Amino acid sequence: MYELTIDDIEVIAADVRSQEIVFTHLADELIDHICCDVESEMESGLTFYEAYARVRQKFGRRRLKEIQEETLYVTDTKYRIMKNAMKISALAGTILFGFAAMFKIQHWPGAGIMLTLGAVILTFVFVPSALVVLWKETKNSRKLFLFISAFLSAGFFISGILFKIQHWEGGGVLLMLAGVSLIFLLIPSLLSAFLQRPERRPERPVYIPAAIGFLAFFSGFLFKLMHWPGSGVLLLGGLIILFLIVLPWFTWLRWKDEEYVKPGFIFIVAGSLSIILPAALLSMNLQRSFDRGFVKNMEEQQALLRGLVNDKNLYLALYSDSSSLVPLNEIDERTSVVLDVIASVEAKMINLSETDRDDQSAIPSLVNKTEYGNEIAVRGLWDPFNPYPAAEFLMPGTEERKKLDAAITGYRSFLSSAIPEVLFEEVQTALDPSVWLPLQSSDEGSIPLIQGLHSLAVMKNGLLTVESYLLHRIHDLR
Repeated sequence: MYELTIDDIEVIAADVRSQEIVFTHLADELIDHICCDVESEMESGLTFYEAYARVRQKFGRRRLKEIQEETLYVTDTKYRIMKNAMKISALAGTILFGFAAMFKIQHWPGAGIMLTLGAVILTFVFVPSALVVLWKETKNSRKLFLFISAFLSAGFFISGILFKIQHWEGGGVLLMLAGVSLIFLLIPSLLSAFLQRPERRPERPVYIPAAIGFLAFFSGFLFKLMHWPGSGVLLLGGLIILFLIVLPWFTWLRWKDEEYVKPGFIFIVAGSLSIILPAALLSMNLQRSFDRGFVKNMEEQQALLRGLVNDKNLYLALYSDSSSLVPLNEIDERTSVVLDVIASVEAKMINLSETDRDDQSAIPSLVNKTEYGNEIAVRGLWDPFNPYPAAEFLMPGTEERKKLDAAITGYRSFLSSAIPEVLFEEVQTALDPSVWLPLQSSDEGSIPLIQGLHSLAVMKNGLLTVESYLLHRIHDLR
């Protein structure tokens, strides 16, 4: 019977240790068993490397790891408990999330409870138990950082989705933390882990552009979430790198010598498409739905404004010879002053938002001065979700917000002395700026341009409604 040399045994031992077999006695038994199998194969005339390749093929890529997992499951009670907890919590959390999504779509009761429970299970049961299981199976301190960064990203992301859907404060912060941990912790640690694996040496050149592509893609997602400029460029750049460079290159490196299509190739293509494309399409679809809703509301508000202005003008013309015309005209003039201040803010917000637009000639046509005041062509806005105009002009403490507050305060002061006290008490609540404008900076970090314009449109119609009510009531009282 052929006996292996010390060098042959060292080759086998190094290969077994590279499989992260953490039980010393198990590693020794596996090495001994593999050596016996190799010696048996060599009796048929094969060289050591030919015999060892055949034995490795019989074992398969993951068989040694599976043997260790089975051994741990039998001998380690804590590992067994954590393994079961990981499986059960993953299944339960996923099922609850799935049913919660269906209940949310159908507007059935109980969706919030299931969503919250699913997020709690995944974040506080699945993630810790999976971390313990992976540590038990590898005992690799370098990979521990990878595991922790992966679970931090997952925990922040699940919690952020929960907070966003439930409209709780802090959802944007959690999703931003998920993006930051993924970009600065998970992707770099994954790249480091892959570059250090000797069996992946032929594929190393493709890992760096892959990391760059994922960094660009997920940075774009983070920028989109925070409404920062450049999100579209980052998303598109990441997709181009991943699908036009990395995927073909990786496919060629991994399967260039294969005669048949491998399941791994089908999995990587289908997995990439099923994750990235639906996410991008869903994001675009949700943005379009959000956009259409605000566009429709803005157009309805502008139609209402035209109706209110026409009604006011007809009413003033009807009583042009009345003794009450002077106070009525004075109220109308004071209302127009406030409306002009609002129109000025609208124009400035749109100009700021459209600064980076390629077609600068289209900007003047977005704000049309008519007999009814400013009318905004909302369908022509280039970046309706730009957060900077609202932050610059509508938030408390900004110069334009101070002008708005001063205009409303002056209008209230005028009305308090110009109309009967009983009438002023009826309308003063509607003249509070907090009815239409934000009281403080949003905890989510931003208010989109179109939402800010909608608030100002509602504010104008609110003032015109108050004016119309006062005109009718003052004439009646006289």
